[in-house]
Amino acid sequence: MADLRERFDPIPSWERPPEVSVAAPPAGGGALDAGGHGLLGVPVAPDGALPPGLGLSREQLAAAGLTGAPGTAGVCLRPDGGPVVVFGTGEREALDAAALRDAAAAFAGAAAREGRLALLFPSGTGVAPAEAAQALVEGVLLARYRFEVLKREPQAVPVEALTLLVAEPERAEAERGLRRGLLFARAAMLARDLANSPPSLLTAAVLAESATGLAARTGLAIEVFDQAQLVAMGCGGLLGVNAGSADPARMIRLRYTPDGAAGSAPARVTLVGKGVMYDSGGISLKPADAVHATMKNDMSGAGAILAAMSVLRELGCPTAVTGYLMCTDNMPSGTATKLGDLLQIRGGTTVEVINTDAEGRLIMADALVLATEEPTDAIVDIATLTGAAMRALGAEIAGVFGNRQPLVEQVLAAARATDEPAWQLPLSRRYRAELDSEVADIKNMGGPNGGAIHAALFLEDFVDGRPWAHLDIAGPAQNDSASSWRPKGCTGFGARLLAEFLLGFTPPGSPRPGSGEGGEGARRER
Repeated sequence: MADLRERFDPIPSWERPPEVSVAAPPAGGGALDAGGHGLLGVPVAPDGALPPGLGLSREQLAAAGLTGAPGTAGVCLRPDGGPVVVFGTGEREALDAAALRDAAAAFAGAAAREGRLALLFPSGTGVAPAEAAQALVEGVLLARYRFEVLKREPQAVPVEALTLLVAEPERAEAERGLRRGLLFARAAMLARDLANSPPSLLTAAVLAESATGLAARTGLAIEVFDQAQLVAMGCGGLLGVNAGSADPARMIRLRYTPDGAAGSAPARVTLVGKGVMYDSGGISLKPADAVHATMKNDMSGAGAILAAMSVLRELGCPTAVTGYLMCTDNMPSGTATKLGDLLQIRGGTTVEVINTDAEGRLIMADALVLATEEPTDAIVDIATLTGAAMRALGAEIAGVFGNRQPLVEQVLAAARATDEPAWQLPLSRRYRAELDSEVADIKNMGGPNGGAIHAALFLEDFVDGRPWAHLDIAGPAQNDSASSWRPKGCTGFGARLLAEFLLGFTPPGSPRPGSGEGGEGARRER
């Protein structure tokens, strides 16, 4: 086991990126050909003219079950004997970036044994060439992701190269989108790698080492705070959750400064991520069922932040970003925090712990306070925080809370653009009294109902009125079965969403008069 720890790479996808490129399709109206770039994929709609040079009729495609419907794809042998993958895009009127991403995923699945792929770019779809190219690249690469670094004989064939065959005048825009698609896909795959890594191999300290190496290669500044430093900083939430662990906690602070920002004042965002490397529930032990095997994904929030920030430099992000990754496991032992114990968060707030399985909010509270100690235009946290959010929204949709509606709208817009679904839930301050404690400033859980709201209200107590949004990704962080470009297992949800959000971020400003957003209006509602 010691040897395995020494050679384990928690981010194998990052180390072996595929090649992506744009090339011209065959000229002269002859038979479609990949031009030596690999197995060719051809998009087909349910009606209308087929791509010139395909060499197959509608009747031949229908006989193979290839109607152009979304999700359909298969390998066909053309009269000349050459194989081609025909994949359906669905009705032209309904075609958007999400549909193209799904269609590309179907193509990638049908070509699962091929490492070199080419894809005929669908023209005249109504989707901007850059947006379409990005979606196609993401669909192919994310659908083919597998985490097999720990297998002696991996079964999956990785994508080595992907070429989009694009005619002028769309080629320049498509090339720009292709590059962005590769970076977004790499971020999501990095987040998946981290969340899929076994907790015995990816401890908080190992994550800190990996983040340090990654930061050096991606233009990020990084600081890692160890146990002694966390004690000196008064990070009682993180230390309290770590109290039962044999592995020490780590807080990782990442900073991204845009190129050319010297002398200017770019918009600033602070990200806070839950990094519970394994969550047993602590003394409030989780039930002895299959949920335990998924609790390595409880650091998905921290993983999403590290992954998103790792591509900001190459994306040319104009926003300055600070990221806090709060990393520990949550274990039961003779030294673990007990029910009824009191923890003191950085800044002095005391918390009565009435359930040690509500630990994510405790470690994030320290970071939220730290976020308020520096100038920032917005704070966004992301965490696999509550089963209650999953009960409300299912396993595919994240919950979003916030104290500034313009900020929440930006998060929701990023969710729509990346097809990482999110839904706003109410930050109903009428429930805040359920967090009142008789012995401390606040307790870490409310009543039996509204658990996702209670968790958000707890976190809001530590943002000091700053513009803030909270993403609860407990549901979509994990898939029980593969679906389109979303694999079975850890999904990397949030990495692409955060990157999209940061690229287009604008400061939300002060609360609107009479809106009840933050400030005095929020306090009166309590």
